[in-house]
Amino acid sequence: MTTPAIRAASLDDLAAVSALFDSYRQFYEQESNPALAAQFIRQRIANRESVILVAENEGREIIGFCQLYPSFCSVQAAPIYVLYDLFVAPTARKGGAGKALLMAAHSHAASQGMARLDLTTAKTNLPAQALYESLGWVRDEVFYAYNLAVN
Repeated sequence: MTTPAIRAASLDDLAAVSALFDSYRQFYEQESNPALAAQFIRQRIANRESVILVAENEGREIIGFCQLYPSFCSVQAAPIYVLYDLFVAPTARKGGAGKALLMAAHSHAASQGMARLDLTTAKTNLPAQALYESLGWVRDEVFYAYNLAVN
């Protein structure tokens, strides 16, 4: 089995990435909405508001993606990336795409001078947690994450 190739997504990848993004949203219990997924991904790429890395199999089919949003850590007074989205098609799991995407995200963050990468995942997503920890990610045991709906 060949390690998936990783590259930055472009608008040419919109159909494949937005389909995976729609599946990612469904994984987190959102209703399928292909139009919303396509609009969201199109805006991120067109406006250069995030970095989307894609994993391709030997047939050059996009089988996974991760999305990095630039942010800042006030405590470190430094730029960071938030790895908000990571998804591999169910049929391509356990083939190294998730690991390759995470390693590419790390390399990209380093090349951009980011101080660190942050991510959150569901407490029940044990396979993802195992992968993160195998690559040196450290689970935060000090802080709680909160959010507040605005609309």
